[in-house]
Amino acid sequence: MIMYHLLYPLRTYLIVSGHGKETNIMAADWVTVLSHKPTMLGVAVSPKRYTHRLISRYREFVISVPSIEMLSDVWIAGTESSPAKLGKMGITLVPSTKIKTPSIKEALANLECMVVDVRDYGDHTWFVGELVGATYKEEAFPGGIPSVKNVNFLAHSAWTEFVTFDKKVHRSE
Repeated sequence: MIMYHLLYPLRTYLIVSGHGKETNIMAADWVTVLSHKPTMLGVAVSPKRYTHRLISRYREFVISVPSIEMLSDVWIAGTESSPAKLGKMGITLVPSTKIKTPSIKEALANLECMVVDVRDYGDHTWFVGELVGATYKEEAFPGGIPSVKNVNFLAHSAWTEFVTFDKKVHRSE
C-alpha cells in the first residue's frame, strides 16, 4: 500500500488551466490553503500532465469545487488527457472574474489564482497561487460557510471510489 493513501478521503477538485482552445480541466486531490493573508492556495501537478504546461505558460489557474452530481465529469477529467476530453464532459466554461482562465458554471465554487511560486518536490510540482477572485453558489455557502445540508461536496476515498459528507453537523463544545 502507498502510505499517503492513509490521508484519504480527501476533497477532490477540478483544476482549470489555459485559455481558449488550450483550456484543460484536471481532477486533483492534492490542493490546500497555504496562507490566509494574502490568501494563497497550492496544488500539486505532475510535470507529465498537460495542465502543468498550461499553468507554467499562463501563470494562472482556477480551482473549481465539484459536487457529487459532477462525478462523471470529475472521472473524465481525472482519467483522460488533452483538451479533447472537454467535449465528453457536461460542464459549461464561463468567464472568470479576474483572470483569463475560465471557471466552471456547474461548480459549487471557483477560486481564481495567479501563480506566485513554483517548486518541484519529487515527482510533482507545487504551484502556489494567490487568490484574486472567486465565485460560488449561495446555497452551497450560505453566509460564506459550507453547508453539507444543502449540497453534496465530493471527496475521493480510493482509486474508483468517492464519497460525500453526512448531512449531520457535529459541533465541539
